[in-house]
Order: sequence, then C-alpha cells, then structure tokens
Amino acid sequence: MENKKLRIALIGNPNCGKTTLFNSLTGLNQKVANFPGVTVDKKTGLARIINSKGTVIEAEITDLPGTYSLYPKSMDERVPFQVLCDPKNDSHPDITLVIADASNLKRSLFLCSQIIDLKTPVVLALNMMDLVESKGLIIDIPKLEKKLGVRVIPINARKREGIEELKDALSGDLTAPRADFIDIHAFAPELIDKIKTTIHVNSDYVAFQIANNYELIPFFIEHKKKSDSIKEFIEQQGFNRTHLQAKETLERYKVITDTIINECVSHKDVGEKKQFSSKLDKFLTHKIFGYVFFLMILFLIFQAVFAWSTLPMEWIQKGFQKLSEFTHDALPKGFLNDLVVNGIFAGLSGIVVFIPQIAILFTFIAILEDTGYMARVSFIMDKLLRKFGLNGKSIIPLISGVACAVPAIMATRTIQSWKERTITILVTPLMSCSARIPVYTLLISLVVPNRYVFHSINLQGLVLMALYLIGFLTALVVSFILSFILKSKERGYYIMEMPIYRMPRWSNIGITIVEKVKIFLFEAGKIIIAMSIILWLLSSFGPGDRFKNIEEKYKKTEFTATLSSDEINHKIQSEKIAASYVGSFGRFIEPVIKPLGFDWKIGISLITSFAAREVFVGTMATIYSVGEENDSHQSVKDKMMADINPATLRPTYTVAVGLSLMIFYAFAMQCMSTMAVVYRESKDWKIPVFQFAYMGMLAYAASFVVFHLFR
Repeated sequence: MENKKLRIALIGNPNCGKTTLFNSLTGLNQKVANFPGVTVDKKTGLARIINSKGTVIEAEITDLPGTYSLYPKSMDERVPFQVLCDPKNDSHPDITLVIADASNLKRSLFLCSQIIDLKTPVVLALNMMDLVESKGLIIDIPKLEKKLGVRVIPINARKREGIEELKDALSGDLTAPRADFIDIHAFAPELIDKIKTTIHVNSDYVAFQIANNYELIPFFIEHKKKSDSIKEFIEQQGFNRTHLQAKETLERYKVITDTIINECVSHKDVGEKKQFSSKLDKFLTHKIFGYVFFLMILFLIFQAVFAWSTLPMEWIQKGFQKLSEFTHDALPKGFLNDLVVNGIFAGLSGIVVFIPQIAILFTFIAILEDTGYMARVSFIMDKLLRKFGLNGKSIIPLISGVACAVPAIMATRTIQSWKERTITILVTPLMSCSARIPVYTLLISLVVPNRYVFHSINLQGLVLMALYLIGFLTALVVSFILSFILKSKERGYYIMEMPIYRMPRWSNIGITIVEKVKIFLFEAGKIIIAMSIILWLLSSFGPGDRFKNIEEKYKKTEFTATLSSDEINHKIQSEKIAASYVGSFGRFIEPVIKPLGFDWKIGISLITSFAAREVFVGTMATIYSVGEENDSHQSVKDKMMADINPATLRPTYTVAVGLSLMIFYAFAMQCMSTMAVVYRESKDWKIPVFQFAYMGMLAYAASFVVFHLFR
C-alpha cells in the first residue's frame, strides 16, 4: 500500500455542524496552536483514510473559523481568506471541504460558490439531512453535483451518517472545478490580469479577492514595492470594493436561486404545520418572557450547584480525611510527614472537593449550548447590551466568562468594532468564572445558613446566584461608563443565525465535562501544589530565634500549671504561624486590608490567589493546617469556622467579613492568565494595567462598603 499526505481545509458557516464533523473525522488526534502572525487558534487534526483502492492517506485537516463569506470583517474571518486565497500560505489546502446546512441551502451555497471559483479541489458535505426531510425538502444530489461541478456528499455529522462516504470522496481523484460560478473577470479585467501575473495565481477570483484585501496577504506585506504598485493601479482603475462586492453578491444569489435551488430542490406537501423551533421561539425570545425564562434557568442552575453536590463533596472530603490519617500514621513523624499531610494534601483537598460543583455548572452550560438555547440568549440580550455600549456579539464572551475569562476574551475577535471589542475585553472578567466557585461556596457555607426559604428554595443557592448577577450588572454599568471614555467612529453590527432546537448529545456533553474538569483540576492543581509547598515552608519556619523563644515561653510554670498540654500546643502553633515568614508578611500588609475586615491570613490568600482565584481555598487550607497534630481530620471549612479573632474574641468569619470577601473576589482581577491574554489580544499593556487598576479599586471600595454595612 502507498502512503500519501493530504492537506484539507474544513470551512463552513457558523452553526452548520463544522466542529462535530471535525471531531468525527479526527477523533482525539487534535492539536491547537496559533495561525502564524495572529492570535487566532489553529485547530488541526489527523485523519487516516483508506480509500476503495486500498491506498492509505494521512490527512491533516485544518478547522478554519466559521464565516459566511470570504470577505473578512473580523480577526477570525481573516484566517479563511488568507489560507484559501494565498497559495503561499503554510496552511493552503490540497482540498477544501465545505460543510453546508442542507436545510438552508441558499445561504450555505454562497460561501461554497466563492470557494469553487478559487479553482482548488472542493468537496461539499451537505449536513443536517434529517432536517431536510422534516422540512419536506428533496435535494437532487446528482443534479446538484453536475450544476456545481464538485462532489456532493449528504451527511448527518451528529449521527455519523455519511462519514465513510465522505472519506472515500476526499481520498478519490479530485480535480479543481473547471467552470466559473460567475464571470468575475468581467468585473475588473485589467486589474485581475495584473494581479495574476504579479503573484502568479491561476484563478480570476483569487486575484479579485486579493484586489479587495491585498494588504492582508503576506506577499504584499513583504514586497512593499509590489504592494504600492497594486495600490496605485487599483486607484487608477477606479476599483470600488463596496460596489463590486455588492454586485458579486447579487449575481451569486441569482445563479444560486434560478439555476440551482429551483432545479435541484423540490418540496413535499407538509401542510401548514409550524416548526417546533418556531413555536418555542415565540416564548423563549419574547421581549419579556424571554428574560423571565432565562432567569429561571439561572435560578435552577445555582440551586442545583448546592443541592446536588452535597453528597459527592462529603465523599471526597471523607476520602481525603482517610488518606491524610493513613499517610500521617504510615510516614515517620517529622518534616516529610508534615509536608505531605499539612502541605500537599491540605492544599489539594481544598480544591478537589469542589469538583462536583464545577461539573454540575459545566453540565448545564453544555446542555444549553447543545440544545440551541444559548443562541436565543444572545438574541434577546442584543438590544439590552447596545444601550450600554456593547455589541450583540458581546454576550458570547460574557456568557463564556462564566466558565473562564481566558477563552471568553479570545472570543471577542468576532466583534468588528475596536471600541466595542475593547469594552467587552475590559468587562468580561467581572463575570464570575468557575475558578470563583470554590471561593464563593466556601465563604457562603461559612456565613450563610443552609436552610430553605418558602420550603423549597435553598438560601445558599440564592446568594450564589446573586453574586453572578452582581457581576453581570456591574459589567453593564462599567460598559456604559467606558462607552463615553473610549472614542471611535466605528459602528458594530450583529448578525446571528438561530439554530434549531435539538436533544443534547449526551456523549459530547460527557466529553465536555471531563475535559473542563481535567483542565480545572490539573491546571489549578499544579499551581495549588506548588503554592501549598511554598506556603507550608514559609509557614513552618521563621526568622531568627522566634520559634525557639515561643517554645521556651510556654515552658514556664505560669502556663504549664494553668493550661493543658493540648491548649499549650495550640497556643504555640498559633504564635509560631504568626511569627513565621508568611505571618510576618501578612502582618505587614494587614493595615491595608483591615478596613475591609480582613486579617493577615486572608491577606496572604489574596496575594497567592493572584496566580489563580481558586488558590485561595488551598492557601487557607495550608495556613490552617500547619503544625496541627490532632485536627488533620477537620476540613478547611471547620477550621475556618473555629478560628477566633484575638482582638474581638469572636469568630473571625462573621457575616460582614464573609460578604466583604465574596464581593472582593466578585470584582478583583485575581488572575494572571487573564491579564496575559488581555495583553495578547489587545497588543497594548495599557489595557490590562487599566483593567487591573479599575477592578482593584472597585473591589476595595465595594468590600469596604459591604463590611461596614453588615458589621
């Protein structure tokens, strides 16, 4: 058998099933990098294809960002243009695989017709054939192939129907389409001929596309003289991009409608029965009831986060208690025992215990996305967001920010307006991400009673939902203010297609949950273990003879005569941690945070959690575990509840302190990764610095008000 290598570009409109098809073709053989010169993700996968002749083909498939046409209007849409229209691009394909929504063929064929005119081998995958049947449509595949001049394969990517036939088509002897879909040469003959001889392309349409966006082609960036020559010739020819793009669009749709749709698509008589999606949309996208239903969904999610996670969290907590007790007894007493039990296990258990809540949150998010409901949320939020200086597309990053701010900020690339994109980047971290859940749930369990109001509504779940709503409302207020500060003449627009409602794919949801939990656990876990070890060391040792002096102090008769050995040991450990390196640093910063109700232990956690917000829990677990001999079975929550403020002789974590700390974490920029991606996306250090400053001041002011209001 002969081995061949093939480069395939996968392209299609948003919501056409492109990601599902990519996963079906490549499985787990995927990797993510960046396209050269831009921060847009380059997702590639390997597929091993054996055709009917027994030839083994190793295919590298590149998943291009979704687009409706080859005219780039955002950072993401530049990539398909550069990959497909520049023959010298590293990712330029041997075959272009176009996936189209067969139930909306007229719109889908516009992009396909542009790619046909690029004169590279094309395979068209008609997806969602089940919807075609439910709508009463009949597509004549052989006639469609003849009209387009390319292979057409009907598939159902969700059910993996037609995938083998598609692979066989990709591995066959494909040639570039011979006929032009429309006569683009007549639009600007002299200019097209000049570009073809300058950059050596064999397609009139490639030359026409370059005339529209030559400044995006690396060839012209590197060869300034040729770039200036083309620019001068374009001006001499009176090349009007807007007019000619509109003319091209009209001609393509005329051919699509008159020659293809009318001759290749027929209709069954399905009566006047309305589609299920249309019926639901009358309620779910209603100007009033749409918002009510969305709030009900949020209410259900946050109730479930607390109610459904209680039992598995108890199992995890007991498991770590048993592991700590076993390790404590198995290892010889001393440095290593303390490091493993009170350093590593204490820090790690403080984060692993929250996995059930993270999994529940991501389960709901994945279901909402897979059913098509999240697109409706985007639609109903569009008018609201515009009043606050945001684009309708801003809702996608804002909603994504509930999971993680890093990919959410990267999702702002689809926003065309610089002003609206910058505002979205600046306010997205105000959305409470999954890294805040361990902080929120720990603090809520400390200061909010676990009881029900109206017999069925969990009070802790209500507080958690309130924290998320506070973040969203604050993001709107800050956006409104920034819309007056940032100046730009650009006006953004929002075009979105409503996908139909579908039953969620439980296998995909399961994979999503596993992936998200793995990222949360392993990415955060590495930081937490490192921080726990460092904190344990800094908490277990102190400068000079401080530890020795504390031990000598409690050997005096005045203590041994009045206190038990356990009481003396507890006091020694309390004073040791206060005198340690970490305690000394905490005492140094304590005056700054004292007005917020925070002590030096909380101060240390605020500093360490800048690496990642969830490190707060691991830090508290480590600090409260150092030196403990008899209380290793206690959870970090139990230890924090038992902590007494020496100044007031009352519990440290009062309602005022707990709420103040929650509000601080709701607003503060406690994430290095987010700041790094903000710089990477904006290419301007002033943006993340301003973001860190305004969020820090907002967090401090809000915490100050809340603490003094509830104390």
